[in-house]
Amino acid sequence: LSIEVAGASDEDADKYAMNFSPQAFWAETDTPDIAREPLQRPDFLPIVSSTTLAQSLIKRANGAGPTRGINGFVIELNTAGGHNAPPRGWKYEPNSEEPKYGEKDMVEVQKFAKVAKGLPYWFAGSYGRKEKLSEVLEGGGNGVQVGTLFALSDESGMDPSIKQQILSEIASGKHLQVYTDPAASPTGFPFKVLQIDVGNTLAVPEIYDTRPRVCNLGYLRVPYLEEDGKLAYKCPSEPVEDYVAKGGDFEATIGRKCLCNALCADAGFPQVRHIKDEETGEKKEFVEPGLVTVGDDVNQCASLLKQREDGTWGFSAADVVDYLLADLEEKEEVGSVQEQLKELRP
Repeated sequence: LSIEVAGASDEDADKYAMNFSPQAFWAETDTPDIAREPLQRPDFLPIVSSTTLAQSLIKRANGAGPTRGINGFVIELNTAGGHNAPPRGWKYEPNSEEPKYGEKDMVEVQKFAKVAKGLPYWFAGSYGRKEKLSEVLEGGGNGVQVGTLFALSDESGMDPSIKQQILSEIASGKHLQVYTDPAASPTGFPFKVLQIDVGNTLAVPEIYDTRPRVCNLGYLRVPYLEEDGKLAYKCPSEPVEDYVAKGGDFEATIGRKCLCNALCADAGFPQVRHIKDEETGEKKEFVEPGLVTVGDDVNQCASLLKQREDGTWGFSAADVVDYLLADLEEKEEVGSVQEQLKELRP
């Protein structure tokens, strides 16, 4: 697998690649027999945001068969949580405003059926609604991908205190806002951020401004060549002076947030480090803050909320499934009644 390295010439591009051999990996463990078992190719389900990209993949993918190894598609629209594909023609610039999406960034279910060439497909991005599941199935699709509702359910791995804070706000009748942040992610892609003004989250300006920058996980860093030709890594969310010293542009660091640390904190595994107290000069414990990402329709979960005996709010994953299937079950029941009426008519 080729790896793009900043500063590398086209002639040297072949030097930088990652090789992984499952057989070699298992052979070096205490279970070498696994290495002898034949491996089956996993299904390839590309996540796309447009019919154009899906068509391009079917034409250019290097797999076998008429669909070139593609087994289906997930069409993720711009209201989904996490990273979003940018709008058509949009390019990140420092101090950019929230990206604006238009009709060209939308995908219609029935039109995508023609592009899919018989492959299964699922829609995502505000499709966690019972009527949306029916819409996709009736339009030829195979279902929906749901993130936000399950992320806020009892069984999810989100930190309970963060989850309860969100659900309590919604239960109180407050309409939570989700901001498509053009700068938060060091990848350069727009990123959905839940705007909550309390709690230990980078969405609170004061917490973002006072957090000491550090790159101690490095999941989103990118490789580059130093002047002596040595391979190194950099990230626009790391300390500004470090990034600039590595040849990065200062403007690329503006508004960047450490998603690596923040998302680990969301899952209840915040990094804990010791930093110097500016007033006393002594070491103090610092717990990394989170940064909650959800889809635009986060308030949709209000209809599922139940208050428990201890005063907390919540709903189960089973509640989500029951809700999503409710529209289909109602239509099936109506269809059954209609069939019975036909039999009764002379």
